Amino acid sequence: MNISPRTVPDIAGEYNLIDSGNEMKLEQIGKYRIVRPAPQAVWTPRLSDTEWNSADATYMRSSSGGGEWKFRNQTSRKFQMLYDNIGFEIKLTDFGHLGLFPEQAHNWQWLREVIRTRMAYTNNANLNVLNLFAYTGGSSLACSQAGAHVVHLDAAKGVVDWARDNAKFSHLHDRPIRWIVDDALKFVAREARRNNRYHGIILDPPSFGRGPKGEVFKIENDLIPLLAACKEILANDAAFVLLSCHTPGFTPLTLHNELLEMVGERPGNIESDEMIIAEQDRLSAPGRLLPSGTYARWQGRDVTKPKKAEAKK
Repeated sequence: MNISPRTVPDIAGEYNLIDSGNEMKLEQIGKYRIVRPAPQAVWTPRLSDTEWNSADATYMRSSSGGGEWKFRNQTSRKFQMLYDNIGFEIKLTDFGHLGLFPEQAHNWQWLREVIRTRMAYTNNANLNVLNLFAYTGGSSLACSQAGAHVVHLDAAKGVVDWARDNAKFSHLHDRPIRWIVDDALKFVAREARRNNRYHGIILDPPSFGRGPKGEVFKIENDLIPLLAACKEILANDAAFVLLSCHTPGFTPLTLHNELLEMVGERPGNIESDEMIIAEQDRLSAPGRLLPSGTYARWQGRDVTKPKKAEAKK
């Protein structure tokens, strides 16, 4: 098994992890400082209580499983920002999410690199990507930036519309992106019957979710059948598969083994690791990395190098 190094990507944008600890994280998001839960941050914060208490907004979870925002300063619940050259509309949702997952930035950079390498290898032949559980579209837009044809699928119409707005903000609204509201497994099964194939598949499944018609998804029961179905629509000359999740217990090794079962004997390389967010001083001095989920990703061996031009006779 190849465990990738803890590479800290140099990401340009309006997001910074300022501090973490006591199962919380202090973030700079656009012009606002926001505090949100981070169950993995079991250590002690570096900054003072004064710094933390000066945050513009704090999301507090309740014992009943919900939560609420508490505002110290006037804070917009909806605004735009740039991160890793992608435009995001940030929303302070009732369940604490913002529509941005900065821990995925390392994967976005990898997706761009793999797609551009593949397109150089094939003289810019169409590369079709399916993004399941695609949410607000960070991975979809990264693939589109690299030149891929993308199918973006989520079960919730509201978040698909949110992703479309992000595409407009990123000046990608005229690119070949199909926006689909559907149940992931049902859509994949239909694609198999239609004999449609994809050169890249991205999955970021939730621990629990519901499809548009009430279909239930439980990761412990349904991920393996979904990966088996995805195997049927993975092109023979596929370039990549990216699998990530935020479910406790689904370690890098777990995802690695599940992805290995999916790709079978296909030539290529699988790497797996934790997704991380670096505290803002990490690039200039030793600092802490906040674990924020896990991933495994496979790259087909035949796309690791651009095709060499034939020598002139």
